[in-house]
Amino acid sequence: MSYSQILEVAIGLVLVYYLLGSIVSWITTMIIEMQETRGMVLEDYLKKTVGTKTIEDLKTGRKKEVNILADQYQIKSLQPIRYKNLWSVFGAVTESKMVEKIPASTLVDAFFDVTGLTGRPKVEATELKNMIKALPNSEGKQAMLKWIDQGVTNVNTLQARANAYFTGIIDQAACKFKANARSFVIILSIAITLVLGTDSIQLAKDLWNNAELRALTAGQANVLVQQTEAGQQLDLDTIIAELDKLSLVKFGWWQMAGALPTDANAMDWVSFVLLKLLGLGLTAGAVSQGSSFWYDLLKKLTSPPSKGNSEESKS
Repeated sequence: MSYSQILEVAIGLVLVYYLLGSIVSWITTMIIEMQETRGMVLEDYLKKTVGTKTIEDLKTGRKKEVNILADQYQIKSLQPIRYKNLWSVFGAVTESKMVEKIPASTLVDAFFDVTGLTGRPKVEATELKNMIKALPNSEGKQAMLKWIDQGVTNVNTLQARANAYFTGIIDQAACKFKANARSFVIILSIAITLVLGTDSIQLAKDLWNNAELRALTAGQANVLVQQTEAGQQLDLDTIIAELDKLSLVKFGWWQMAGALPTDANAMDWVSFVLLKLLGLGLTAGAVSQGSSFWYDLLKKLTSPPSKGNSEESKS
């Protein structure tokens, strides 16, 4: 056993996790953009916070509930422009998608535009309360009314409080989106691991027992890191090509043909199944950490030690 052997095994495992994690990241991004997940989460929070109104959907012609700020120009200008669908890339057909990010200050300005308070720094308390009451029922409306009842009648002070309130709401929406995206990643990591049958324990054994395979994998890892640092992005075709170069990962469970126990008793089969499940679980858990995590680790493992570190190790 040597340090270099352990390092090469680690590099091989990390490389596999990075490539599989890149596939998961690519699919997750596609799902999120197609389903407009980020925009839907923000829309739900805005409906609850600022209230809703009914409009006609231009795409379907049906009535739908949207937040009352949806037609404010400062909000509409934040809509991202993307391909209409998967096939639109061939004709460059684009359309406006749901708003995904709104600065808190912009949200407050739009909310005050709707209330009619913009440009009116001085408003009588009674009139101010009536203007807020005219808004659709929402958590934001209730918060404003509570502040007015507490004696906060200065519009600038109300705007400052609303800015802090909406900042918190936007942060909550971002946390909700991250939780949804994390769920996508975990589910996809498990699915890809099961489809490929990628067993971390078997991978480690193959690398440990094959010096040539370790050397080839380490070399491939070095080349991949250098290409990425040079600005070359990994698309799906490149990821699959890199996986295909690895004799470690094969697409399908037929790779188990030589790994199945022969002339084994029941306990041997139980041990084989448990180890296989453990290996698959380790792979799924590792891949779900995300490609960026494994790329950073791969970069550290493949980088030559600095002069200071080498002198320390010698001393």
